[in-house]
Amino acid sequence: MPQTTEITAAGRYIILVAAFLGWMFSGFQMAVMTLTARSATTEFLRSGQLSATEMLRVERLLVAPRVTAQSNPPKSEEKETLRAAVPRWFSWYNAAFLFGAAYGGLVFGWLGDWLGRVRAMGASIFWFSLFSGLGYFSATPEQPLLSRFLAAMGVGGMWPTGVSLASEAWSEASRPLVAGMLGTSANVGLVTLNALGYVYDVGPDSWRWTLLVCASPMILAFVVWFCVPESQRWLAARKVGASMTGSVSMATVFRPPLMRLTLIGIALGTIPILGGWGATQWFIPWADQVGGVADLKSKALAGMMRSGGAVIGGLIGGWLANLGGRRLTYFLVSLSSVALGEYIYLYLTPKDPSFWGFVFALGFVSTIFFGWLPLYLPELFPTYARATGAGVSFNFGRILSAFGVLGTGAITAWFHEDYGKAGSITTLVFALGMLVILFAPDTTHQKLKD
Repeated sequence: MPQTTEITAAGRYIILVAAFLGWMFSGFQMAVMTLTARSATTEFLRSGQLSATEMLRVERLLVAPRVTAQSNPPKSEEKETLRAAVPRWFSWYNAAFLFGAAYGGLVFGWLGDWLGRVRAMGASIFWFSLFSGLGYFSATPEQPLLSRFLAAMGVGGMWPTGVSLASEAWSEASRPLVAGMLGTSANVGLVTLNALGYVYDVGPDSWRWTLLVCASPMILAFVVWFCVPESQRWLAARKVGASMTGSVSMATVFRPPLMRLTLIGIALGTIPILGGWGATQWFIPWADQVGGVADLKSKALAGMMRSGGAVIGGLIGGWLANLGGRRLTYFLVSLSSVALGEYIYLYLTPKDPSFWGFVFALGFVSTIFFGWLPLYLPELFPTYARATGAGVSFNFGRILSAFGVLGTGAITAWFHEDYGKAGSITTLVFALGMLVILFAPDTTHQKLKD
């Protein structure tokens, strides 16, 4: 490995700020349909684009059929229809997001190893901003599925490129703090969008503005392209020859000697993602169901409390992993998450005053994972395959989680929108973390591999 040029202190901070903002705005994308799903579904029902038994219709992804004018359905009929439709469409929106993020992570992660971290990161930010803005014009319930899938591709690409760029720019001693900053940034975005939803109503007639907010980071893409310095480690690795960086593909990390590490990374990435999207995200529609139209702020409050705790958890995740060791930290976070989740779903409801505090606590604990992952996953892979390996690990976890989210929606529908019973089942995914981490290598005292 040739000598790398030392990046300036200003360059390191520019990289950290750009990666933080890129992943923070990705948090907007994660929050938007969770916040708006019930309101959007209600609007599509009232406009005649959705019925109680109707499933997804592919032909309406691009074209909205004409609908004859009709009066709104009776309140009793609307409530019964939404009881079945909301969990179904909520799970489909989240699954579309996860599938898109997984695909985008693989594509942009590979581009990050081929064209450079900065080019790929800027492209991912531009991509998710563009397709979020186009989602504003959705006329059928299927069209947000398409816009969510496409926007999520950029979100998926932001993670491996931003994490690789920041990890390679900062010293070994600083990387736990950097990992914590990146781990918390998405949750800052989640809190911000939910706070806007708390101040400004997100109802059936007023939910589309959130998609314009999600489109606003487009300008950041140009700032990244023109102002952020490229990773010196990546530039040095490229000089070694095309035999390494030029030939990297997704297949590279599924061949020895990286295959075992990739499979472990996928398993470790899947559990917190599925736990978040398949268990803790459902606090928001649960609060929305209980609050109803009379209390549109309850779902935003649930999102704020969950993500507010997550801001702290993500921030200290890297520090805890360094303090307690990679494996022990992951084990204890898994144990605490399943214990808190089961208590909330089995013994509390959004009507209980203590519900909000426990949601905050679970958001805090379960998001330590996301300060842990930016520290740990880059440590598994050498420089020439780091963005690809981290992207594959995190985003294959999203693929598996997407199927899990669809299963969660089916479970919730099976229990007739009883989120307590359904959530107590889905929360058990965190228990798998206590088993999987036993097979993972401990990289606590290792440096990044060249």
